[in-house]
Amino acid sequence: MEIKKSEKADLERGKSTGLLIGFVMVLGLLFVALEYTQRDKEIDISGLVVAEVSLEEEMVPITLPEKKTVPPPPQSVSVAEIIEIVEDDAEIEESIIASTEDQSEYIEIKEIENIIVEEEPQEEQPFMVVEDMPEFPGGTAALLEYLRKNIKYPAVCRENNIQGRVLIQFVVNKDGSIVDPEVVKSVNPYLDKEALRVISTMPKWTPGKQRGKPVRVKFTVPVNFKLN
Repeated sequence: MEIKKSEKADLERGKSTGLLIGFVMVLGLLFVALEYTQRDKEIDISGLVVAEVSLEEEMVPITLPEKKTVPPPPQSVSVAEIIEIVEDDAEIEESIIASTEDQSEYIEIKEIENIIVEEEPQEEQPFMVVEDMPEFPGGTAALLEYLRKNIKYPAVCRENNIQGRVLIQFVVNKDGSIVDPEVVKSVNPYLDKEALRVISTMPKWTPGKQRGKPVRVKFTVPVNFKLN
């Protein structure tokens, strides 16, 4: 059996109407409350004193700066170049141009003497071997005899039985003189010193020659120290 609802028993029908009536009532209550609170507020202005202050302000005149008008630049006037044609027979005045150099003081320039420093001539490097070797006056035998007669055996070396051969190297100049003696092979300082003394006091040698010309030659002489 089908159950039918009556229109009077339908609750959904008046739901929207009730909501609208409720909104209207709430809005009305809010309006009334606002009006009531505005009426209760009274502003007491009895204790306030309103004083009017009049400030007399001096009116300072404001002057605006004058606008300076800049004049337009002058127009450049083009001057036509005038060429004067002079005949060949006409006399032309010569203009003398005075130079400032003529009026200035003259500066005397003195010649500076060139001082030339002459370099000392460097000695030629001595030869080791030449065509004609230098020679002691009288030859090798005379050299040995000279050494035997002039050598003085140092007493210290004699007492300590020190003997040996000292090699002395020196340079025979172009004129035969002996220079730059030095010990090449040493035995004892006393023996070396005596050998240098004897070589330095030798007489001039016959100089060595290369292509027929005297040259400087380096020479080595052994000096024997031997006890009997």
